[in-house]
Amino acid sequence: MPLQCAKDKICLLVGPRQSGKSTLIWRHLAELPDPFLLINCEEHSCRQLCESAALFLNSVDEIARPVPGLFFEEIQHLPEAGLFLKALVDLKPGAPIYVTGSSSYHLRSKTRESLAGRASRHLLLPFGMAESWQAGLPPLIEEEIARDTWQHLLLWGGYPEVVLNKNKEEILAQLVEAFVLRDASDLYRIRRPEAFRKLLSLAASQIGNMVNFSNWAENLAISVNTVIEYMNLLEESHVLKLVHPFVGGKRAEITSTPKIFFLDNGLRNLLFGGFAPVNQRADCGALTENLVLTELCKHTHPLLHTISFWRSSSGAEVDFVIRTQDRLFAVEVKAGPLNRPKVSRSLRSFIAAYRPDTVLILNDTLVDALEIQGCPIFFEKLVRTHLSLRKCMSQE
Repeated sequence: MPLQCAKDKICLLVGPRQSGKSTLIWRHLAELPDPFLLINCEEHSCRQLCESAALFLNSVDEIARPVPGLFFEEIQHLPEAGLFLKALVDLKPGAPIYVTGSSSYHLRSKTRESLAGRASRHLLLPFGMAESWQAGLPPLIEEEIARDTWQHLLLWGGYPEVVLNKNKEEILAQLVEAFVLRDASDLYRIRRPEAFRKLLSLAASQIGNMVNFSNWAENLAISVNTVIEYMNLLEESHVLKLVHPFVGGKRAEITSTPKIFFLDNGLRNLLFGGFAPVNQRADCGALTENLVLTELCKHTHPLLHTISFWRSSSGAEVDFVIRTQDRLFAVEVKAGPLNRPKVSRSLRSFIAAYRPDTVLILNDTLVDALEIQGCPIFFEKLVRTHLSLRKCMSQE
């Protein structure tokens, strides 16, 4: 991930807690010749220092001249983070500015508007297949390692600390507690943390399904607006992702009800489902679809690509549809093996209606290709999802 940052510009790195944001920036800064000043925005004294951009720069100027590079960690703890960063850049401190944040919530409306032209924004999610792939090995060994990695991601997810340690369930539990008890109660000022916790568990039980906010509100004994507010917080904190339906307007189709996914399988399984081996689980299909969604999020740009699903009113469905400015891709997910190329009636209906540029059918065993109505269809192994996505996206 390129993190180069020019003077008087901001490199903004956001992502969930413990996804490796600080480690990535520190490694990058260690290779630079210039010194950097760390401002930990979780510290009360640092938050006081950042109440005014002008006063902040005056204080820094007293410490060092010229102003060193600046590294703001966990910027969402500043009450007016977006406005502070805008003012800081406009004062032209003459130094690059690196920023991390585990949530986009406090930056959402302000950063995207006030930092236009002033910042480059990057999203860092937990590890996926790309970080673990070992190319150049003998094919059988490469395949075995890839399958082990895929199985790990299905059950335990890709948070770096979880991947690198044995006490995986304990680490995941600590992450959930930190988010529910600390962020929800303190950072977001949520009035009903128990309802928030129950919402997380309910969401975990429904991955890959369409969300009925009214039913959820009734189950949780809170208002529909509160459910929507909590869901927005979870999305902005990169815990969940709501995938909205693809609307092409060419036939009767679902147009408003989103599907829900987690951005890490490990967190989902901690909240619901547990960690039984994949071959002993009834939710293997849902876990596989959820993992493919996380891989899609890691290989698409949130501003350049739209991830959605398609479902007609008659029940025909395509798992994922990726749209760019001028191209359309469809992705189908099959958790089990395929013995021969087979295209479902639902997918054929979508191809006939929208003529996508490429269709990708991810499955456990089959590698093949065919063409329907001029549309190329590639059958690829699930463990090579990231490579298949790169190939499709590179054809833009």
